[in-house]
Amino acid sequence: MAEIDIKKVTYEMIPNGTWRYDGIFWQALDYGVVGFDGENFYFPDSLSRKEKKHAEDRIRFILGLDTNLDEFYSQIEDSKFAFLADEFRGLTLPASPYKYQALIEVIAQQQVSFEFAKRTIAELVKLAGRRREGLYIFPKPEDIARMSVDELKKAKLGYRAEYIKSVTDDIINGKLTLNLEEMEVEKAIGYLRKFRGIGKWTAELFLAYGLRKNVYPAGDLGLRRGIAKIFNRRVKEIREKDVMEILEPYGRWKSLLAFYIICHDRKTEIEKRRR
Repeated sequence: MAEIDIKKVTYEMIPNGTWRYDGIFWQALDYGVVGFDGENFYFPDSLSRKEKKHAEDRIRFILGLDTNLDEFYSQIEDSKFAFLADEFRGLTLPASPYKYQALIEVIAQQQVSFEFAKRTIAELVKLAGRRREGLYIFPKPEDIARMSVDELKKAKLGYRAEYIKSVTDDIINGKLTLNLEEMEVEKAIGYLRKFRGIGKWTAELFLAYGLRKNVYPAGDLGLRRGIAKIFNRRVKEIREKDVMEILEPYGRWKSLLAFYIICHDRKTEIEKRRR
């Protein structure tokens, strides 16, 4: 059975200051810092049995511990994507511990490189998050609501600071809900796009990263570029409809496959810059 490689999973996570990996994955949650070493969970002594169960569920959600990688690899073994199973064996699609965090982090990634976005998100957490045992708890809507757009821009968010402020106000005012687990993907995308700062790409990525819905951002440059590399085509030849034609046949594994392709693209782009 293919084991989940926590080191590989955390390598693809946003280093936002709310977690660390030192052989044990540590995550700051509302009620304390929780750890997982691949077999055992570590909880603060003060947690109740109910809180421990919730914390374990959060860690499982974040790291994708319930992902059946063997089944995924069997689905791609006779395809052009087969090499990805060896390249990223043990990797799962990481998710956010909180839905609000997922939305804010996705908005922060709009129209910038992933490397730049990681730095701005970490700065935002330092500006508005609460310290806990050497880590930060990701800011709550109330924390962001107390800040002005100019204060948010100190994290180098640019125009995205206005979007973050806008969706935060909509959440606090009850106009926007992120509890979309039971809503069909297309309906959820349509609902989210009604709000300022949330386009199709943002909605798709939020649903994958925040709710683990089986969806992917078909228009994402990294995804299109990764497919172009694998199929030996030019990026401009790969359109959204081409991405969907390639990925949709993989059914319940299409979002994980899309993530592997994006990771492959990131890896090869880094290698290209180092040459």
